[in-house]
Amino acid sequence: MFSKSLSPCLALLPVPHSARCLALLCCLALTGCGSSPRDALVPEPELPPQQSSEPGGTVPDTAGEPSAADPSAPEPADLPSVPSDSAAASDSGAVPGSSAAGNDTPVAIHGALRVADGQLVDQKDTPFQLYGMSTHGLAWFPQYVNRDAFRTLRDDWNTNCVRLAMYTAEYGGYCTGGDREALKSLVKDGIEYATELGMYVIVDWHILSDQDPNVYKQDALEFFDEISAQYADYDNILYEICNEPNGSAGWEQVKAYAEEVIPVIRANDSDALILVGTPTWCQDIDRAAADPLSADNILYTLHFYAGTHKDDLRKRLEACVEKGLPVFVSEFGMCDASGSGANDFDSAAQWLDLLDRRGISYLCWNLANKEESSSVLVPGCDRLSDWTEEDLSEAGSWILERFRGKH
Repeated sequence: MFSKSLSPCLALLPVPHSARCLALLCCLALTGCGSSPRDALVPEPELPPQQSSEPGGTVPDTAGEPSAADPSAPEPADLPSVPSDSAAASDSGAVPGSSAAGNDTPVAIHGALRVADGQLVDQKDTPFQLYGMSTHGLAWFPQYVNRDAFRTLRDDWNTNCVRLAMYTAEYGGYCTGGDREALKSLVKDGIEYATELGMYVIVDWHILSDQDPNVYKQDALEFFDEISAQYADYDNILYEICNEPNGSAGWEQVKAYAEEVIPVIRANDSDALILVGTPTWCQDIDRAAADPLSADNILYTLHFYAGTHKDDLRKRLEACVEKGLPVFVSEFGMCDASGSGANDFDSAAQWLDLLDRRGISYLCWNLANKEESSSVLVPGCDRLSDWTEEDLSEAGSWILERFRGKH
């Protein structure tokens, strides 16, 4: 959520114009500049935590945010269309990892990635692991899409990748009344900041309460066509085409969706790395292992929350990896699946030890100051980069130490 002290000062923040407009208008619409959206809005009902891999059940990582289907929810803010700060950079033809980024950045060193023999490898065919932070929903926490935040994640947090989570069906979602141009501007700004810094970046089509990615398939086709065409020459982008299929969406539905979206991206970027979600909030990777897609450079996503998902899911992961399935953990948390429960750092350590041993990439949820245990910043933190120990939540302190310990 936007912190109360942050709201009146958004116009003064050193963030992209697109992010500032989103933050200010969402704040005005949701909070009246005086209270948290959680106080004003009716939350979605929770599903059993043992099923969900994200905090909060039906709307896991948006606890307190109503979905578009909630009749008590106010209309999404009428956000203005704003030009992306990335336009000039996109037109310049800059190569990721070059020029201002220097020659010692992750992208400059490792270059274009691909999947070989069930594993992510770099331009030298050496096994390579991505790790870093995922944003929260871009419509709600746009202020963290800024160059200094990403620089801090690269230089101080020792990470090489950032994930841009753009919700499709929740309050202000891309497909449910959100300002599409402003949201795309945030995505494009995020891509450019990561590129300037020589970091990898994941463009996340964050389905959740829509459950089946086919619900807004046409929107997805158009979105990924536009983004992949504009950034076809960039070597640092991964496309996550469906965050967490759930409910009635089985692997048959997800696979059919992927078989339509993947060719659209590949028509623009024939070697693009694509992340494909799996059923039951990205836990049923065994379904994908039994009937994988025929395309190359595909990774299948697994999500876990360490307080809820333990040995059973870890064993499933190992079994699928043994079968040669390329797995990518595009989202995880140290807490339980509610997002607001206690952290289980022992279980989280077991998870990350396993992923490191297997060379599996992972992104931590979430870079925000939301009042929940999965956020890495404390609710009162107004700082948008260069965070101090006092700015970090219990989860933030733990994952920072873990990231810094990687080589």
